[in-house]
Amino acid sequence: MTYTVLDGEPRCVSRPNAATAARGTGAPVLDIVIPVYNERAALANSVRRLHRYLSESMPFSAQITIADNASVDDTPRIATQLADELPGVRVVRLEEKGRGRALHQVWTQSDATVLVYMDVDLSTDLAALAPLVAPLISGHSDLAIGTRLARGARVVRGPKREIISRCYNLILKSTLSAKFSDAQCGFKAIRADVAAQLLPYVEDTGWFFDTELLVLAERSGLRIHEVPVDWVDDPDSRVDIVATAAADLRGIGRLLRGFAGGAIPVNTIAAQLGNTRAEPRSSLLRQVVRFAAVGVTSTAAYILLFMVMQGWAGAQLANLIALLMTAIGNTAANRRFTFGIGGRRRLARHHVEGLVVFAVALAITSGALGLLHVSAESPHHLVELAVLVAANLLATVVRFVLLRGWVFHPRRTTTEGRI
Repeated sequence: MTYTVLDGEPRCVSRPNAATAARGTGAPVLDIVIPVYNERAALANSVRRLHRYLSESMPFSAQITIADNASVDDTPRIATQLADELPGVRVVRLEEKGRGRALHQVWTQSDATVLVYMDVDLSTDLAALAPLVAPLISGHSDLAIGTRLARGARVVRGPKREIISRCYNLILKSTLSAKFSDAQCGFKAIRADVAAQLLPYVEDTGWFFDTELLVLAERSGLRIHEVPVDWVDDPDSRVDIVATAAADLRGIGRLLRGFAGGAIPVNTIAAQLGNTRAEPRSSLLRQVVRFAAVGVTSTAAYILLFMVMQGWAGAQLANLIALLMTAIGNTAANRRFTFGIGGRRRLARHHVEGLVVFAVALAITSGALGLLHVSAESPHHLVELAVLVAANLLATVVRFVLLRGWVFHPRRTTTEGRI
């Protein structure tokens, strides 16, 4: 059984045991898909290692599907040899590239009851596979993801990828109110009956496929199980970070437009999956408008306080006091009116974190001005003004993202005290 909380009440959604269902049809319980493109160097060793692990450690029947994304090197030949050599290994050839396209096709055509995918480099420790699929097999959860960003995960990777990953997930939380912690870890699973309902609504055929699937599932009231993983970065990864990031941002924009305009029918999806209504989300547009209104009010209050105190406190002290007072007032106003959090629960923590966010924004504006004076000894005042305007716009966006995706994110607050 899967329990979904809607309108504050737990509602039961029946999910049959996947292992029992598989025995009834003779199909494998698990279908583990490995999407590959020109992976002749890593493919054979990884598939043999995975096959050995499944044979020795997995109590459920499983098959391995190598999804070849139109490789032009020796990958197809190696994949075919592996399928001939190892029982339970098969190859599906696609003539177009795209990880999302490969997963969509293979998952749609698979007869297994639980569908899994993992990256060919096996960066994730295979010991996490059983904890990943167990709640799906039992019917407790609908999807499961490996997470590198939750407590208990052990991750070995460079600072660049760490920062990019955390920033991406922060953007998801601040724009789409995502509650899951790691969208892009290449270690996920979904029940086949749930996939059959969700996949027709997933448009992306590339790297954003994972994120879109998870957001749709969450908005439809499905339960997503997270497993902290041991993960070691592949130094030979050939992912184009810039192109992938741009595609992800376009995907986020498309989802925001779809949810706002009703083009993505989450209530219909929820009903098909047995839920009476999709999980509600705060309106991003409404929050942006309220955040802007609070910002304008805070600026007016700052100017008034500075003018009142400047005569007796001096410019520097008056500026400091006015900034601190308006920062505290800004956090309180956003807490109450922008993000709808009432009561005193976690009030002190919110104000401390609000000051941290304020310090980050201040560092952006001060840093921009400092860099300008380093690069130009005596910049024209119009140039200074332009730099400060641009820096303040960036600082405002950063403040909103941090407040929405960190300080007041739904996962870090409770429904108690919300208005």
